[in-house]
Amino acid sequence: MFKLFKKLTKTVTLAVLAVTATGLVGMAGAEPTAAEGLEAANNALFTANNIWMMVSTFLVFIMHLGFATLESGLTRSKNTVNILFKNVMIVAIGLLTYALLGFNLMYPGDSWIMGTFFGFAGFGISSPEGAAGLIEYADGGYTYWTDFLFQGMFAATAATIVSGAVAERVKLHSFLLFSVFYVGLVYPLVGSWKWGGGWLDGMGFYDFAGSTLVHSVGGWAALVCAWMLGPRLGKYVKGTVKAIPGHSMPLATIGVFLLWLGWFGFNGGSVLSADPAATSFTLVTTCLAAAAGIVGAMIMSEIMLKKPDLSMVLNGSLAGLVGITAGADSVSVVSAIIIGVVAGVLVVASVLFVDSVLKIDDPVGAVSVHLVCGIWGTLAVGIFSPDHSLWVQFVGVLAYGAASLVSAAVIFGIIKATLGVRVSEKEEYMGLDIGEHAMEAYDGFQIFTTT
Repeated sequence: MFKLFKKLTKTVTLAVLAVTATGLVGMAGAEPTAAEGLEAANNALFTANNIWMMVSTFLVFIMHLGFATLESGLTRSKNTVNILFKNVMIVAIGLLTYALLGFNLMYPGDSWIMGTFFGFAGFGISSPEGAAGLIEYADGGYTYWTDFLFQGMFAATAATIVSGAVAERVKLHSFLLFSVFYVGLVYPLVGSWKWGGGWLDGMGFYDFAGSTLVHSVGGWAALVCAWMLGPRLGKYVKGTVKAIPGHSMPLATIGVFLLWLGWFGFNGGSVLSADPAATSFTLVTTCLAAAAGIVGAMIMSEIMLKKPDLSMVLNGSLAGLVGITAGADSVSVVSAIIIGVVAGVLVVASVLFVDSVLKIDDPVGAVSVHLVCGIWGTLAVGIFSPDHSLWVQFVGVLAYGAASLVSAAVIFGIIKATLGVRVSEKEEYMGLDIGEHAMEAYDGFQIFTTT
């Protein structure tokens, strides 16, 4: 694999050099003018920026594999097919709804309908003609099509967060229907308030890559849906909390490393160019926060559980990543480490609180990782960055919380009252792989009875 990658890299490098040499030869007959030199430099920068944005898109796409393996590993083997199926469908739902209306709902341009609270630029996607959709589209940063695809990958993430929280007992079609409305309408609408130039952007609210816009929006929905759905059978017995271990910690660990890899594109791509200084700095703060989150979670799990818990440490790394996402480009290296450590401590405390006190069954800790640490990361921008206001950050957290809570409750509530949201006790006992899909992830490995 390494030899293949090395050969591919060498081939691409030689191709770039060949193209450059061809251009130089073509200009050899005459001294290039200043205008020609500037145009060549702009074209080269545009190409480099767009390539980095496309690579970032690929990395964010890999995150969906990370979510799939993490959720599968932290749940029981009898529900693995169901988990994988939901994660595959979420990517399709996210991209298709974003193409249909989400992109133009999130980025309405001048098409605001209700102040800067709601805007819509029309159905479908269509690149401006010529240079307007290319080098002129984002000041030479990337093309219209790259912008759509990069943002579309973000859109599906919000529903993926909910998937883990309702795992092992939600009806497949009910969850998919919820995802269509939540990802297709709610996520892009509230996203427009900041990234689309809406009212929160006007206030100075800041969220670099989505601690609130992506993670807490998904986290609030995860909290509401898990609560309305109720706990898994056998989770809470006579007032006591019963642990339901996942079936594969190796799968969960692979998932976390895939997610960490994807975050290079999630945060690094959010620079929206290949600017060497900004991109490299963002990746450093991102990685240090993740590492610090691991340490914070390890220490907290030792204190609270008397043993170092692997699942807590895995969530600690994700907690650090979620926490730094709002301010990865604007806080110092030391601040990034502090944000990560606090996120790691918070995620352990939150998992135990949600499980034991609130009695909300969240099999993968999605609420704690994405909601709690998303809020912390957003507020941390106001604490550690001198350019941003803690009060404005707090207002943003409240606004997104209220909108997400109400929207998720209405959508999931309507589905619950009409189609139902929970599988039967028999299906849950046998496993959703058999009940919803009539197949097993590990053929012949499981033995099912109906008694």
